[in-house]
Amino acid sequence: MATQLRTQLPEPSADAQDASRALCALIAAEIDASGGWISFARYMELALYAPGLGYYAGGSTKFGAEGDFVTAPELTPLFGQALASQVAQVLAASAPQVLEAGAGSGRLAADLLLVLERQGLTPERYLILELSGELRARQHETLAGAVPHLLERVHWLDALPDQFSGCVVGNEVLDAMPVHTLEWSADGLLERGVGVDADGHFAWQARPAAPALQEAVRELPVTPPYRGEVSLAARAWTAEWGRRLTQGALLLIDYGLPGHELYHPQRDGGTVRCHYRHRSHDDPFWWPGLSDITSHVDFTAVAEAGHGAGLDVLGYTSQATFLLNCGIAGLLEARRTYHDGAGGAAALRAGGAVNVLLSPNEMGELFKVIALGRDLTSPLLGFSQGDRLHAL
Repeated sequence: MATQLRTQLPEPSADAQDASRALCALIAAEIDASGGWISFARYMELALYAPGLGYYAGGSTKFGAEGDFVTAPELTPLFGQALASQVAQVLAASAPQVLEAGAGSGRLAADLLLVLERQGLTPERYLILELSGELRARQHETLAGAVPHLLERVHWLDALPDQFSGCVVGNEVLDAMPVHTLEWSADGLLERGVGVDADGHFAWQARPAAPALQEAVRELPVTPPYRGEVSLAARAWTAEWGRRLTQGALLLIDYGLPGHELYHPQRDGGTVRCHYRHRSHDDPFWWPGLSDITSHVDFTAVAEAGHGAGLDVLGYTSQATFLLNCGIAGLLEARRTYHDGAGGAAALRAGGAVNVLLSPNEMGELFKVIALGRDLTSPLLGFSQGDRLHAL
């Protein structure tokens, strides 16, 4: 990566650098054991999830002002309050259980539980699928402070349940699943993986893509020459729910695009991005383990994976449209009235946060919401207007 970009990033602490070096040694040993090359998907998996060392497995703060990025639930409780309207509809039509995948700081879980309790729809169980021990501890702390009387209903999972009925929520989960990085050329498909250069640094190295990977991307709307990614992990994770969801819906919120837009010629170069201390960069080899690594979600692939596994695709729209359908404008107005009027400080902060959630230039259009489910007969509230299923 260009030196100029690296100098724009804050210098990690000595302890953070030591942790990164330990992770680099682990990754380098795997590269050596694998013949000098691993896929970027495997590199990304280790960089994010290696026990005790990966980004999500280490002890640094990820979310909020002191972390690397801010998610929608951290901006304002109005996000969770609006989402609760859709969750409540799913629970009423299936079973009183919520499963949140990758619950971050626990803020969204706390907000959902508070609103559902006020509505008389407290889930019998609130399950959190979380692999990071550090994040589990933070989630427990958040929930113990916000909803101590409901904490006994919260249970943490190490893996997907064999069977589940209720509402599955995933906010910014799919974008952090490992991706294979590819290069389409006139001579064929190459997979861009990771090796070690003569100076001992991680470096991109390409080799012909394996037949299974070539088959998996055969129908993508790509015209060579082109560089991009594909997340087989996101497809597989979604398909797994087709085997496990007995009744209910998945509500998946993330940034991404339909396939025909994601693989547009103007996006040649891919969408892998890294986040460190509220700065975005595109060098996944900069102090591995200290930056989040993400990639845009292919919502067409997610829909096809779910449908192919027997799920119904129930809706797809922008985050702005979804939240408006779920009543966030009314919630904001009620908050303004409850506090100190439209001109008060609290009301202004809430209004500013909602603007970030809804603005096309912020999260409103970049983030999308897709719902997949089974045995739900009523149309979902969040897609009552502005459904874009036809765009997939």
